[in-house]
Amino acid sequence: MPDDASPLWALPAFRIAALVRSGQISAREAAQAALARIEAANPAINAVVRLTAEDALRDARAVDEAVARGEDPGPLAGVPVTVKENVDQKGHPTTNGLRIQAGLIAAEDNPVVASLRAAGALIVGRTNTPAFSLRWFTRNSLHGATRNPRNPALTPGGSSGGAGAALAAGIGAVAHGTDIGGSIRYPAYACGVHGLRPSLGRVAAANLSAGDRHIGAQLMAVSGPLARSVQDLGLALAAMARPDPRDPWHAPVPLTGPDLPRRAALCPAPEGLAPDPAVEAALRGAAEKLADAGWEVEETDAPPMREAAELQLILWLSEMRRMGPEALEREGDPDALFVVSQLERMCPRSGFEALMDALQRRVTLARAWNLFLERFPVLLCPVSAEPPFPDHLDVSGPEGFARVWRAQLTQLATPLVGLPGLVVTTGAAQTPLGPAPIGVQLIGPRFREDVLLAAGAEIEQRSPPVLPVDPAPADPAPADPASGGAR
Repeated sequence: MPDDASPLWALPAFRIAALVRSGQISAREAAQAALARIEAANPAINAVVRLTAEDALRDARAVDEAVARGEDPGPLAGVPVTVKENVDQKGHPTTNGLRIQAGLIAAEDNPVVASLRAAGALIVGRTNTPAFSLRWFTRNSLHGATRNPRNPALTPGGSSGGAGAALAAGIGAVAHGTDIGGSIRYPAYACGVHGLRPSLGRVAAANLSAGDRHIGAQLMAVSGPLARSVQDLGLALAAMARPDPRDPWHAPVPLTGPDLPRRAALCPAPEGLAPDPAVEAALRGAAEKLADAGWEVEETDAPPMREAAELQLILWLSEMRRMGPEALEREGDPDALFVVSQLERMCPRSGFEALMDALQRRVTLARAWNLFLERFPVLLCPVSAEPPFPDHLDVSGPEGFARVWRAQLTQLATPLVGLPGLVVTTGAAQTPLGPAPIGVQLIGPRFREDVLLAAGAEIEQRSPPVLPVDPAPADPAPADPASGGAR
């Protein structure tokens, strides 16, 4: 058994794996502890929407048998993890938060799920996402809403909101998420955990239960880990980065590269973004922590972000207009319908020429970022201009949606050019809705997640520890998930 006072379900992934490999605990014990934690904590937050106990216990048996034979059971041996319900897991529906996909049963694992299993991880449950994985909030008409265990008045983030909420409540030591515009980074921020959006091509992924996605998602969507320690992020990334020929764009680039200058750029207000005082204080505090660790930190402007966010929207809506209207109508999710209506207002219909121009301009912006990151291997900037939002602010009306969109600039910009981003939680801030997690974002060169993790570890070491919480009991009469913007 563990030699400290922490319950087994609360231990970090690296600690659980070491205990399993040494024979001090069994993988079955780790699985059972995680499943018991789901039973205790999940009813209050609705983060795990499908329990996969049979899968976890089967894989735990395989890990324990490997240990008994003296074989290496993998770097995540016996580590309980969750996966988001928008990736294929054999024998389970890939709903993406949709009623119309409730019967879409995967015939095989997505490469990222297969990689986690190959590393010895135990998948204990599938986590909630908004309909179409479309929002920075998490509610859908199939499974309902996910609550933030640190403060239920706040969003748990999205679209990997179930992943972030589960981790914050001690469900699993690692969570899988996806990110095309902040969907790993924002839930990590909102739930007070850490999250890594890897470089485009770092983690092989493909959902073979449905058709391949169009160019926007191919260029910007990635899978990656959330965890309660930066060390666990690195461990999970190494497991997820296994090559798989089913992803044609996977790049087998080494996880570590040559030494780079320990130099960081601090940009609290890129292109006129107006950060909340708590956000700016967190950034300046993180800069001081890096300086204390021997990094050179210089306050400066960042490369263009607003144009990158605008081009991302063109790519998003080009794909949505090509494939989405019928599915939106069939699903009828009020949140998704409202959000898409607001995106349509922001980006009037554009034709083939506008799409081609956006793709051309993407190269120019990528070059500007490459040159900047050659000088500053780490950019320290906001995750959001505000502390975590009141839950469902985006569907409260056009003003609420516009406020959310303005604040999320830094999450939208860098996926366009394929860059990795790391969110490190640094503590809490007082807000009108009570205490709220706060953190910072680090952006680095392509395939240099190692640099981000090294810098993030220095900030983590000088910040309060990230501990799981017991969520407050659920409301006796939760809101109707179909209430949407009328709520």
